[in-house]
Amino acid sequence: MIWISLVVFLLLAAGVILLFGLTPEDITNDVIRMLSPKKTLREKVLLAQGRKKSRRLTQEILHIRDALNATGKANSFSWVCAASVIMMVAGCIVSVMIGNLFLIPVAAVVFAAIPFAAAAKSIADYDKQVREELETALSIITTSYIRTDDIVNAVRENLAYLKPPITDVFTAFVSDALYVSSDTKRALRNMKEKIDNEIFREWCEALIGCQDDRVLKDTLLPIVGKLTDVRIVNNELATMLGEVRNEYWTMVMMVIGNIPLMYMLNRDWFHSLIFTIPGKVTLALVGAVVVVTSVLMMRYTKPVEYKR
Repeated sequence: MIWISLVVFLLLAAGVILLFGLTPEDITNDVIRMLSPKKTLREKVLLAQGRKKSRRLTQEILHIRDALNATGKANSFSWVCAASVIMMVAGCIVSVMIGNLFLIPVAAVVFAAIPFAAAAKSIADYDKQVREELETALSIITTSYIRTDDIVNAVRENLAYLKPPITDVFTAFVSDALYVSSDTKRALRNMKEKIDNEIFREWCEALIGCQDDRVLKDTLLPIVGKLTDVRIVNNELATMLGEVRNEYWTMVMMVIGNIPLMYMLNRDWFHSLIFTIPGKVTLALVGAVVVVTSVLMMRYTKPVEYKR
């Protein structure tokens, strides 16, 4: 009965969207506006100076948007936002249908996060591929540049050895430097913003400095070596962090699994948990704890990133 009601709700939601002519882009703009409200001039200055940081949630969602744009899936972000809004309302409806109003905030957050979690998983795979290919690309290009003293030719002669998604970035750099403008430093600045990686940005800045002082070439190889150091650290931590994640999700499944287990072992306890006020509050608190600890677990078991 609950699933039938949920399907009916989703059909009604689709009808309302079609009736009012709402598009995924409209919903996306509204979501971004709520997460990143209009800032005053003072707030913009503080953000630019690094004296104030954007909210963590805003940073994560904007990172998903930028990563989807970089992978040529800009339209997917609009659909993710639209699906998130619909799922959030669906979570509220499910809580109402099972008669637990205290569970509404938890269900809304969990359901709304599902589309973004799916998008974040694909983006994590993309980021991993970028890091792996970036190490090889910077190494061979740096070696060629030290030999030739010409960064454009160093990139050109190694394009055949580069793999996606790095290939497009360096191909665009060569085209920019050869056919758009002869200002190599300007082309390097443009390339620096195309990959969200601090070591890559540092490498580009060092190259910009090398255009005025060739002696600075000696700083390039140590910068590239940082990518290897980060990869080694992440490989060493991968097994340990994987065990932590597995243990955490096992505990979560045990906590959730206790609810149907209680139904089989003691119907009175199950009735008290599901249908009484103290039981409903307990379920809502357990759900909130699971949500908060899940966010913290994912945050502190992410791959190590280099910060200057």
